Amino acid sequence: MDVPLWLALIVIGGLGIKLIRPPWWLVAVILLGGFLLADSVLAPLIDSTINR
Repeated sequence: MDVPLWLALIVIGGLGIKLIRPPWWLVAVILLGGFLLADSVLAPLIDSTINR
């Protein structure tokens, strides 16, 4: 069964928020930080570190 990545991320994120109950500002900071890092000069460094 092939599950799209966006669907898996929504389900895992929803479960994490429901079970761990982090503050909403922390969720927003993590999402915004990830979005900004993905489009920064650090993106190739992060990508090479993850894909080892």
